Amino acid sequence: MSKKIVKKNPVKEAVKPKGPLNRRDFLDKTWKGLGLLAGVELTGMVSLYLFSGKEKNAEVPKQLLEAGPAESFAPGSVTGFMGGRFYLARQQDGGFIALSLRCTHLGCSIAWEEQHKRFICPCHASSFAINGEVLNPPASRALDHYPVLIENGIVKVDIGTLKERNSFRKDQLKYV
Repeated sequence: MSKKIVKKNPVKEAVKPKGPLNRRDFLDKTWKGLGLLAGVELTGMVSLYLFSGKEKNAEVPKQLLEAGPAESFAPGSVTGFMGGRFYLARQQDGGFIALSLRCTHLGCSIAWEEQHKRFICPCHASSFAINGEVLNPPASRALDHYPVLIENGIVKVDIGTLKERNSFRKDQLKYV
């Protein structure tokens, strides 16, 4: 009788499990899986951060706050609108500017001193003129301002758009 020769398949042998998974192999596979999962999450977070911004040309809707009739504000006067986060200052020449309540040094709330005709920061004694220009450091730049619109004699302030500035310019004023 002839003996049958059985050849072993090397591919089948390689795929064949080698027995129960030991602890070292289990932990190795677990850490690799967790590392892969963390890498996928990190890639997703970075891509969301990089590509989720607003369109550069997207127009932001205005948030207008009605301050009142222009004639109710005397030249050289300052009126605080704490809910709107600004002071409405009418310059001696009749121009309006809406100044932020926040000092440009460290963000403390400023106050208007009527007797000295200036804004003062209680935190570090910065002071600002009625147009927001720095009078006394440590603040290094003028107060930020909100756009002012005057429609049919009514003064309105766009509290949704805060404009940063370094110094006062005449074109920042709005006239009736």
